[in-house]
Amino acid sequence: MAALFAAGAAQADITIGVVLPLTGPGNGLGIPVNNYIKLWPTSIAGEKLNVIVLDDASDPTKGVQNAKKLVTEDKVDVLVGSAVTPVAIAMAGVAAEAQTVQLMMSPANLPAGKDTWSFRLPQSNAVMAHALIEHMKKKGIKQIGFLGYTDAYGEGWLNDFKAESAKLGGPQIVAVERFARPDTSVTAQALKLVSANPPAILVVASGSGAAMPHKGLIERGYKGTIYQTHAAASRDLVRIGGKDVEGSFVVSGPAVAPEQLPDSHPSKKLALDFVQKYEKAYGAGSRNQFGAHGYDAAIVLEKVVPVALKAGKPGTQAFRSALRDAIENMGRTVLSQGVVTYSKDNHWGFTTETGVILKVVKGEWDVEN
Repeated sequence: MAALFAAGAAQADITIGVVLPLTGPGNGLGIPVNNYIKLWPTSIAGEKLNVIVLDDASDPTKGVQNAKKLVTEDKVDVLVGSAVTPVAIAMAGVAAEAQTVQLMMSPANLPAGKDTWSFRLPQSNAVMAHALIEHMKKKGIKQIGFLGYTDAYGEGWLNDFKAESAKLGGPQIVAVERFARPDTSVTAQALKLVSANPPAILVVASGSGAAMPHKGLIERGYKGTIYQTHAAASRDLVRIGGKDVEGSFVVSGPAVAPEQLPDSHPSKKLALDFVQKYEKAYGAGSRNQFGAHGYDAAIVLEKVVPVALKAGKPGTQAFRSALRDAIENMGRTVLSQGVVTYSKDNHWGFTTETGVILKVVKGEWDVEN
């Protein structure tokens, strides 16, 4: 599947290659990102945007094939994606080899030195774990269970939560159960966790797939507090989870419920702007964590493209290298999802103040203070 938003591209147009899970188990993440990309401006700094969107089908092999096509055949200036962690990680190698900036739509962990060309738009697991751990401490929770994916997203959360909790004096993980992203049941894992009976359980899953393990715990009789990660901060969790997710907590960026943020919150103005534009296009209540990452990607591009144009024309390595340098040096930048300060040694950007804890109350998000 491919979509070309600005046909008839001239030689100097800025070409952006987007790889997202528009089908497969990760489509609940990819479709909202793509929805906002459709609302991007048609030009930046006087240069037309030539945006090519390809479906990775939530599959790393397909993601790499798409990324290679975009850098070799379409000569893109920027790669965007994927929204699924294993796919985003696989694409990073292509971006590095092609010396092309990758704006990840996933909090993907890469080995040291492997993210030279890759920047994350979602908040890191560590940043979001910080908010969760502080909330758990306020509620007096000292032990938790863990029910998460077997893939890189689950592994990243398990390791980052342990590290942040040790640093902050937070709860210990006393029981760990894992499941594969395509699984349709977690009965065996839920029974083990219910038997262990920790006062809280962290579910690490994404999009529409986050409701299944949550419901599995409730159906097996779990009565404690359930937390979900920022990959679950979509209406799909409430739509599919129904009454079983009532009273649970989800960590999110500010863009999901900006009306409830204090006026002093740095992201409130942009988050409200995102919500107004997204819901005008896709309907009331359609806002979500992932669409906001697409909104924030445009903010980054609008800030760094004018800088990079001073070093070279789009389509040249000089322009691509200058884009990377401009992101590393763009300084404190307010986004709808928080505040970032990228640098040469920090391609994660977000600060620990970013995470917002949402509680599901009567099927709606209620910001915890």
